[in-house]
Amino acid sequence: MTPPVTEPLRVALLGCGTVGSAVLRLLDEQGADLAARIGRPVEVAGIAVRRPDRHPGVPAHLLTTDAHALVTSGDVDLVVEVIGGIEPARSLLLAAIGAGKSVVSANKALLAEDGIALHAAAADAGVDLYYEAAVAGAIPLLRPLRESLAGDQLRRVVGIVNGTTNYILSRMVETGAGFAEALAEATELGYAEADPTADVDGFDAASKAAILATLAFHSPVRASDVYREGISAVSATDVARAAEIGCTVKLLAICERVSDVAADGTSTDSIAVRVHPAMIPTTHPLAAVSGAFNAVFVEAEAAGQLMFYGQGAGGEPTASAVLGDLVAVARNRVAGVAGPNVNAYAGLATRPMADTPTRYHVSLDVADKPGVLATVAAEFASRGVSISTVRQDGRGEAATLVLVTHSAPDAALATTVARLREMDAVRAVTSVLRVEGLT
Repeated sequence: MTPPVTEPLRVALLGCGTVGSAVLRLLDEQGADLAARIGRPVEVAGIAVRRPDRHPGVPAHLLTTDAHALVTSGDVDLVVEVIGGIEPARSLLLAAIGAGKSVVSANKALLAEDGIALHAAAADAGVDLYYEAAVAGAIPLLRPLRESLAGDQLRRVVGIVNGTTNYILSRMVETGAGFAEALAEATELGYAEADPTADVDGFDAASKAAILATLAFHSPVRASDVYREGISAVSATDVARAAEIGCTVKLLAICERVSDVAADGTSTDSIAVRVHPAMIPTTHPLAAVSGAFNAVFVEAEAAGQLMFYGQGAGGEPTASAVLGDLVAVARNRVAGVAGPNVNAYAGLATRPMADTPTRYHVSLDVADKPGVLATVAAEFASRGVSISTVRQDGRGEAATLVLVTHSAPDAALATTVARLREMDAVRAVTSVLRVEGLT
């Protein structure tokens, strides 16, 4: 009987911040269990950091500032990258892959920018590239998309993928506070960074949407392909208007496969990928996702509707996802194989936001005079936009007109709203939000 291989797999860790230190601790605490699951022990070969003096709790002999030498070392089998950003992470991962190392990353910005190129490099080298922690923290999501659902065709992926903005919007709904007040509370409690731009302006969610769309639709999507709109313009009035029609407001990452049918009956598919605040019915599963939690709703041809929910950020939840990937790539290493790679074979084009069908909820301050509703409705009709519902509140100079449209190209809806702002019959456009999930 062949004795078991006891030589450890040696791991290089790039970065030792909140996530990296949690990974390091869990590797130590769960070492015996990980060895049993993998078939060989796992050992940290080195940790690349910029300032070794800022990590007093880490064994000094593991720390190095020469990340390139570490990832290309013959003593390293696997590389875990948690430093974030584009460079030097991209160069280091390409160097590691070129040296035959499998890679685990939590770097959403890099994967959204260069994921396809990194996958191509990994395929050429016969190594793995896993990055479950890059989207939705601890939630098992990316591997189900690229493996469990590989035999299905996905139609739509819609998610709450940023905990900071979800916390802010949840507090606005719960307390009636405005955006600034809710952001201040989120900052005080540590849910928002000192500079919250990446979160509240939608950059973080856009990177994650690009990764989701690439996996879901087997097509290259970069963060720059994603329409992005943040939540800083969402007001207490918007939240109140949503409640009036049985909705709540969420920042959504929406990835969908859209079909165009030509006059001759032929159909062409493209991908619409967008991040923006939207009203969704309180009966929708995503509406109940509150606080800093994340959730992603998937619609597939055969599997139907699926929901993934859990903690989307934080050191330990993210480290859990990193270690899950580490076990997977380590098992492959022991077996002498590489796992399934991402293939952008479909090559579907990304549809511009202007051509993407959406729905609007529009609230107008108007004078309660004969003909105002007809004038407003005529403006919508002139752009080919059909009105689903209309309601008027108040009378005289305090009248409010609330309209919800049917689906129409976003450009037509945006142009209609811009025209309404110029009309004499409309004193102010007080609230405009897209609507998702209403029938």
